[in-house]
Amino acid sequence: MQKTRGKDAVLFTVLFILAVLFLAPILIVLMNSFKGKFFISDTPFKLPDAQTFIGLKNYTGGVAKIGFFNAFGNSLFITVCSVAVIVLLTAMTAWYITRVKTKFTKMLYFIFVFSMIVPFQMVMFTMSKVANILHVDNLVGIIFIYLGFGAGLSVFLFSGFVKSIPLEIEEADLIDGCNPIQSFFKVVLPILKPIAITVAILNVMWIWNDYLLPMLVIGTEHRTIPIAIQYLKGGYGSIDMGAMMAMLVLAILPIVIFYLFCQKYIIEGVVAGAVKG
Repeated sequence: MQKTRGKDAVLFTVLFILAVLFLAPILIVLMNSFKGKFFISDTPFKLPDAQTFIGLKNYTGGVAKIGFFNAFGNSLFITVCSVAVIVLLTAMTAWYITRVKTKFTKMLYFIFVFSMIVPFQMVMFTMSKVANILHVDNLVGIIFIYLGFGAGLSVFLFSGFVKSIPLEIEEADLIDGCNPIQSFFKVVLPILKPIAITVAILNVMWIWNDYLLPMLVIGTEHRTIPIAIQYLKGGYGSIDMGAMMAMLVLAILPIVIFYLFCQKYIIEGVVAGAVKG
């Protein structure tokens, strides 16, 4: 009993330290977002006091400087549409690959798996050139580019989960008169809800925070939040640290709320998608 308590105490201590290490950067950013910009560099780890606290001035100033609401709208549009397309199309693809056993579907599955290990930096310049030639270097076109880069992991997770669904359920639906498409939307897709939410969460966190792909594809014409925050840098390397800290807080707040709301589905979906298959 004492050994078990000792192990639990050690485990709790280790996890507590890890939690502090992971949360510390967020807390430091939040704390400094309420300080005057001249005090952030001098006392970055000190709580705001009567001298350094300036209220919401960093937030109001940062929102005005970078056009935050316009950038927020662009990020929201790209993220929501991209995730919706990824979840729907990769779920259908994984279902087809799993249920139709041919050499073509087997090769297709391995292509999706292989795409997971190809570094983005290897294809980014070619991709941006092709996007320009095909005229998909805009807010709508980037959705399909995200589909291409997000399909590998999504199909892998969905395929593992589909394998765990008894084929008899779909056969019974087909006997009742449904065609394969109706069977997918009425029977398979509702069963895929846990892994679909997991795939959505993983892609939301990636797309919302992504800087490099929007910068390469759509540039500064339609700024997303990560791109807009970069423009708080002034000439000769000067940075309005107060406004930047405030905008970072506003940028991460929606994704943190979304993650906390949906976190219970992550382990369930990942385990089901990666182990059951």
